[in-house]
Amino acid sequence: MLNVGLTGGIASGKSTVAAMLVEKGAFHIDFDILAHGVEKPDMPSWRAIIDAFGPEIRNGDGTINRTRLGAIVFADQKKMAQLNAIVHPAVFTAWRRQLEEIKKEKADAIVLSDVPLLIEAGMKQMVDVVLLVYISPEEQLRRLVTRNGYTREEALSRLSAQMPIQDKLALADLIVNNEGSRNETQKQVATVWRELVCREKAKK
Repeated sequence: MLNVGLTGGIASGKSTVAAMLVEKGAFHIDFDILAHGVEKPDMPSWRAIIDAFGPEIRNGDGTINRTRLGAIVFADQKKMAQLNAIVHPAVFTAWRRQLEEIKKEKADAIVLSDVPLLIEAGMKQMVDVVLLVYISPEEQLRRLVTRNGYTREEALSRLSAQMPIQDKLALADLIVNNEGSRNETQKQVATVWRELVCREKAKK
């Protein structure tokens, strides 16, 4: 099994690249989905988040309002670290469980561990390959404003909460530049897939 750490800056198009790789046979573990799971009402992480950030971050049905929570943590690095300290242990446990389940199903699986903050979280050594989906900071900003409806200041706040994508380039093993057309991205993904298959076979 090859464990591929899929990462990239906000609005870089990781989901698009992941979907293309899944079409080719990759398995996909999305850390955002894992985080949603451990943050469900009455889960231990949910209770800890409410205690740390206040009942006002809850929706009417008790779920966490991620927009409200995001506004709090993206504006304060200490609060972001506090949130990560609550959520990460539970997410890592769920991740390892999924990896084991996939390995039992397909011993030579290529697994995309989709982690937005993989490098920032110190997870580089926990995966076999780091695959970075890259777009320029200027394009990140444009997409955040256009796609998410953020003001320029809100978009800049979210960008500043992550390691600059330029700094991640040197830390990646493989890169997909997602600034061009969908067809251009697909061609790069095809090349990356062949490389991943070769790397998985080389592990045996």
